Amino acid sequence: MYVGIDVAKASLQVCVLSTPDQQQSFANTKAGWKALESYLSQWDEVWVALEATGTYGEGLTRSLFEAKYRVSVINPARIKAYGKSQMKRHKTDAIDAHLIADFCRTQQPLLWQPLSAESEELKELVRHLDDLKQSRQREKNRLEAKPKSKVVLKQIEQLIGYLDKQIDQAKENIRRHIEQHPQLKSQSDLLTSIPGIGLQTSAQVLAQLGDLTRFDNVRQVVAMVGLDPTLRQSGSSMNYTVGIARMGQASLRAALYMPAMVAVRCNPLLKVFAERMVSNGLKPLQVIVAVMRKLLHLAYGVVKNQLPFDPNYGKAKVAFP
Repeated sequence: MYVGIDVAKASLQVCVLSTPDQQQSFANTKAGWKALESYLSQWDEVWVALEATGTYGEGLTRSLFEAKYRVSVINPARIKAYGKSQMKRHKTDAIDAHLIADFCRTQQPLLWQPLSAESEELKELVRHLDDLKQSRQREKNRLEAKPKSKVVLKQIEQLIGYLDKQIDQAKENIRRHIEQHPQLKSQSDLLTSIPGIGLQTSAQVLAQLGDLTRFDNVRQVVAMVGLDPTLRQSGSSMNYTVGIARMGQASLRAALYMPAMVAVRCNPLLKVFAERMVSNGLKPLQVIVAVMRKLLHLAYGVVKNQLPFDPNYGKAKVAFP
C-alpha cells in the first residue's frame, strides 16, 4: 500500500492509494505521528513517501522507520517535475499528498536509512554553524550599509564580534565531536588527505551524506548532491550538456565551491584536470563545477577503499571507483 504525506509545520495531509483513495489529516506532533501509525496499521506492506522538508519532517520520518514502515524521503524537485509530467494544474495539500503517493508507486524511490547517533549530532552541529555564519553575514551587510546612528553601528559591531566567537566555538565543537568518534575520525582523516578538503568541508560531507560506504557507486553520491550533468538532445540539431541537475543538496554544493577553488591551485590531479577543461573551452564557473564533481569522486574513492589520497593512485593496483 502506497502512502503519500504532504508535510507542513503543524499538520500532515495523508493520502493512501486505495479504491477509493483515503485522505486523512494529522497533527505534526509526536501524538499525531502515533495516531498516523495506528491509522496505517490497518494495511499490509505499507510504503510511505514524503518530501524532504528539512526539520518539519525529520521526526516523523524517524518515527515511521522505528515503527517498521518502509519510508522514502524524496527531493521536492522530483515531485514537482513528476507533477508537471502528469499535467497537474491545481495544488492543494490533498493533491500534493496523492501526487507523492503516486510517485512512490511508479518510481519506487530509494528507502530512507537513518544516520548513526554521532552523525545526527554532527549534522546538528554543522547546521548550527551554518546558521551562525548566515547571521554574521546579515549583520555584515547591515554594517556595509553604514547606518547613520552611532548607537546602532556600535551594537552591530558588538553583535558581529559575539557571532565571531560563537562561530569559533561551533567549529571547535565540531572538531571535538569528530575526534571523539572513531568512525567519523577515520573518514574525516581520509577526506582531509585530499588537497582542497579541510576539516569543515569534511564535516559538511559527513553530516549531509553520512557514511559514504553506504552508496553503491559514486554516481549515487554525485546525484544526491545535484552535481550530475544534464543533457539536452533532439535529433541532430541539439545535443549538448547544459549544466548540472541541481536536484540535490544545495548547501553541500555551496560548501564544495571554495574547496574546489583551492583544489585547482594545490591539488596536483585536479590542477591538471582544470587546465584540460580550460583548454577544451569551458568557462571558469563550468571548470569549478567540474572540479567540485571530481572532489566528490575522490572523496568517495578514499573512503570506499579506506586509503588516503595518493596523487599517483592511477599507477597503483587499486583504482578509485
